[in-house]
Amino acid sequence: MSLLPRGRCRGAAAATAARRLLLGPQGRVSGSHVCNQYRASGSLSEEKKEFLQNGPDLQDFVSGDLSDKSAWAEYKGNLKRQKGERLRLPPWLKTKIPMGKNYNKLKNTLRSLNLHTVCEEARCPNIGECWGGGEYATATATIMLMGDTCTRGCRFCSVKTAKNPPPLDPEEPYNTAKAIAEWGLDYVVLTSVDRDDMPDGGAEHFAKTVSHLKERNSKILVECLTPDFRGDLKAVEKVALSGLDVYAHNVETVPQLQRKVRDPRANFEQSIRVLKHAKEVQPGIISKTSIMLGLGETDEQVYSTMKLLREADVDCLTLGQYMQPTKRHLKVEEYITPEKFKYWEKVGNDLGFHYTASGPLVRSSYKAGEFFLKNLVEKRKTKAI
Repeated sequence: MSLLPRGRCRGAAAATAARRLLLGPQGRVSGSHVCNQYRASGSLSEEKKEFLQNGPDLQDFVSGDLSDKSAWAEYKGNLKRQKGERLRLPPWLKTKIPMGKNYNKLKNTLRSLNLHTVCEEARCPNIGECWGGGEYATATATIMLMGDTCTRGCRFCSVKTAKNPPPLDPEEPYNTAKAIAEWGLDYVVLTSVDRDDMPDGGAEHFAKTVSHLKERNSKILVECLTPDFRGDLKAVEKVALSGLDVYAHNVETVPQLQRKVRDPRANFEQSIRVLKHAKEVQPGIISKTSIMLGLGETDEQVYSTMKLLREADVDCLTLGQYMQPTKRHLKVEEYITPEKFKYWEKVGNDLGFHYTASGPLVRSSYKAGEFFLKNLVEKRKTKAI
């Protein structure tokens, strides 16, 4: 993932800084002299003593988590990009190295069945938390159907692109259902690359996968995070009527930045039509979308976009920080603070979204959202809401 090497580099930098404070700029002293320096702590300045007392320990370096949450408010780095500048990563966006039994189990199963996840392809910063089980002990992986190569070239996305990707794997719907059955999940997210090379954009492939999943486990809850199918509403219907529980499609950013951020074949109005039509043909499903912040949007534009989404009867909204996946992609224009994300969460709830997940590391398939959506779907099925 793009975040982890940076975290490790900063860990090494912090270690070097600590060593220089102890040893001086040359850094060439014997081990016994280092011990003597520690014992003779009285000779250290108060600033150096405080640095050693509050600085990272070995476990911090091993985990890659060097952030001190109490210091977030005091972070002095730039949050808005100046011309020619590349912003440094603030402490609240540093994540742990993914590890654990669940993480390894999911990764091995995916490789053995030739399946892909957007978690890996899009370098999601939450991969360790979601795959490892996280807060709710429900391991979550978002399966990416139809291969790992997209026909579009959005400027925020690190997924591979090609005009004519390899043909679809006809066994993928069955293999996906098999893998999910092995994991024992009760909520799964299916997404895909754009396949403009196919007549229906891959809608039938989505529908078959949902059908196989429901055949194996009728109680499993399925979310489909779909492309816009070039605005083909028949393709939208095919997926919406497949038996899924949550229909998700991401508008990605505010209307004013669509041409800058997304492929020219995508636009805000088309995405709104997709979300509205899914609810029109299947009123019982839950609709969901996502917005990235930090691309240069204004607060007024964000608020206006949220209002438009609610007017389109979108049920759930996620807002997260845009993270530049490689140097070839759009630069981050601003790092939004955790406090500002909390503000947008309140705005979303006040506007009437059933659920608003808003935070720096929140992504459209974030596991906390799925935990909530699972309960929301079940309540709707019992007519509780």
